[in-house]
Parts: sequence; structure tokens; C-alpha cells
Amino acid sequence: MFDPDRAEVLERAREAGVAAVVLVGETLADARRNLDLAEQFPGVLLPSAGLYPTYLDRAEAEAMAVFVRENRSKLVAIGEVGLDHHKVEDAADQEVQREIFAGAIALSLELDLPLNIHSRSAGRATIELLLEMGAKRALLHAFDGRAATALPAIEAGYFFSVPPSIVRSRQKQKLVKRLPLSSILLETDSPVLGPEPGERNEPRNAVLSLRAVAEIQGVQEEAVAEAVRENARRLFGDRAP
Repeated sequence: MFDPDRAEVLERAREAGVAAVVLVGETLADARRNLDLAEQFPGVLLPSAGLYPTYLDRAEAEAMAVFVRENRSKLVAIGEVGLDHHKVEDAADQEVQREIFAGAIALSLELDLPLNIHSRSAGRATIELLLEMGAKRALLHAFDGRAATALPAIEAGYFFSVPPSIVRSRQKQKLVKRLPLSSILLETDSPVLGPEPGERNEPRNAVLSLRAVAEIQGVQEEAVAEAVRENARRLFGDRAP
């Protein structure tokens, strides 16, 4: 989606004030490619590695764990991992999904790497498993649950990242209204979840998320930007831009 104009996309992001972009992936092939891209754009593209929750392959999950251990010093996070009860409806398949996610949480604790978490139609189950296993550093991206469901995760110190689709999503707006600034990060989930459905989303659109958060919470944009910078440091540690 970004191969033809990646450098231009990143330049537009820089001009908009985006310091760095976290690369997430779905497969082992994605994870390897993320490392290659990070070498092409050092300090700008920050690589992560994880098995997307619709891949119910235990062998692939084990291979991913090996990859993450071998490349721990190069990665900023384990992701995108989690639960998806929208696409995975069968109870037996959901159990496999839960098992693989539990392995990713355990790996996060072992290596002290944060989790980038997908939780579509599975917010409550995702948070319950994180708490049960004692996850320490967790980011729930594009959370689609109720604000009340998010409260235990807020209390545990987990983060929620806000995509540009907040400008058209009542659910995201209600969630942000309840979130403290200390729990908020920004994302784009490029190339999807942009301000207009069906159009390619870009990292520069993170500024739209920032503006929406500021408006909903009734604070200055700089207050949101400073909170996001501090939250990124808390989540990613010395790998934060």
C-alpha cells in the first residue's frame, strides 16, 4: 500500500509533526520486513513483531516467539497480537486464539517488551486475560468496547491509542471522553481507520486524532501532545522518539 511512495508519506508525516512511526505486522514475513524497513529509515520507522489474532497457527506462533527473542534489541513492541471475536466466532478457534495471545503476554513479561493489542469485539475478554496474567506494558489500539469496559485497563496503567476515525466514530468519542490523558496515545492504523472511510490513511493524520482528543477533553492541543510524548516514554522506554 505504501511501497510506491513511502519516503513521501514519511516526509508528510514529519512535516505534520510526527516524530516516528511504529510498524506493526501480522505474520513472520511481516516481522522480517519491518526490520528491513527500519534499517532503511532509522529512527523513523520503529519495528514490532507479532502474530495477528486471526492466524490460529501454533507453529507460526512458536516461530514468532523465537524471532522476537532473537531480535529483542531491535524491536519496540510485540504486536499486533490479541483477540478478535468478530472474525473468529467458533468457540474452539477462540480458545486457540486465547492460547496464542497468552503466549504473547508471557513473552512480553519475559523480555520486558510492550504489547500492541488488537481486541475487536473482544475488549472485555482481552482485558481480563491481560489482568489475569499480570501484563505490565500494554497498548490497546483502536479499542472498540464501551468506556466502562476499559476502566480496569485504565486502573492497571494500560494505554489506549486513538485513530483518526475518531472524527466520525461516536464510540471512539465516548471512550476518549472517559479516558485520562495519562492513558492516551495516538495512532493511525494506516492504511485504514482514516477520517474518511475507504480512503488511504497516512501517519500524518495522527494530528487529526490529537485535535479531536483536545476538543473532546476541552484542553489545549499542546497539553495532549505533551501527555502523548510522556505516555510514549512510559510505554516504549528508551526506544520512544
